[in-house]
Amino acid sequence: MLGAIEAGGTKFVCAVSDDELNIIEKISIPTTEPEETFAQVFDFFDQFDLKAIGIGSFGPIDTNKESSTYGYITSTPKLKWQNTDFQGAFVRRYQVPVGWNTDVNAAALGEVSLGAARDKNSCVYITVGTGIGGGAFINGEPLTGISHPEMGHFYPPKHAEDTYEGCCDFHGSCLEGLASGPAIEGRFGIKAEELGEDHKAWEIEAHYLAHAAMAYTTILSPSCIIFGGGVMNQTHLIEKVRQKFDKLLNHYLQLPSLDEYIILPGLGNEAGIKGSLLLAKRALNA
Repeated sequence: MLGAIEAGGTKFVCAVSDDELNIIEKISIPTTEPEETFAQVFDFFDQFDLKAIGIGSFGPIDTNKESSTYGYITSTPKLKWQNTDFQGAFVRRYQVPVGWNTDVNAAALGEVSLGAARDKNSCVYITVGTGIGGGAFINGEPLTGISHPEMGHFYPPKHAEDTYEGCCDFHGSCLEGLASGPAIEGRFGIKAEELGEDHKAWEIEAHYLAHAAMAYTTILSPSCIIFGGGVMNQTHLIEKVRQKFDKLLNHYLQLPSLDEYIILPGLGNEAGIKGSLLLAKRALNA
């Protein structure tokens, strides 16, 4: 069996599957303190004979295998999780290969392998929820350098009517600080899922996400950009993003039709956990 963890700032989704990635059992655990959360994850996985585990984690994380802190969560705003040896804890307990990457890179791997980008050689996956993160797969491999991409932490142009100062603990008015779920609630005092389609929140939200798509397009030139996460469950939002992106790009580049280029996940809410199972499979075959 293969094990997988989609580790988010709000919850851990854990699953086991067969070699064909058919999920046999899956649970959700609240993200609390590391010791408490890991204990519940261990209780789940201890029931199974695992050959490998894949972990897609919130971050920032250390993905440099030459680093002394490889496998750690590093400078996360979740203070109790800073400097947590996440991957190492599972290597020590289960003595099996443990694949390790960001939650968004795992979701990107799921989409490029099994989902909306499966017939393409590259994609960018953006999750818009409690935070904003992005992963990129180019020619079947995750984009990495000195670290993993942090696509939610650049500074987009402010919307002309937006006076909100931003909620990112590190950068204030970066993309995450202006367009995440907590930013929408902080700006209007209402959770995103409770806002009607005609609320001006979505005009502002689409502005920021379109600028993000513009940046990723001009810098990375992916085959498609996939927007996932809880905020994107507002089904009308993706079309607003396409329309604003089209105006920003101003026909500068030759792209597919926008309903094929700026898209929703093909795997829905399972992109992250399926991608984490693929990380486990890759680790096993390495």
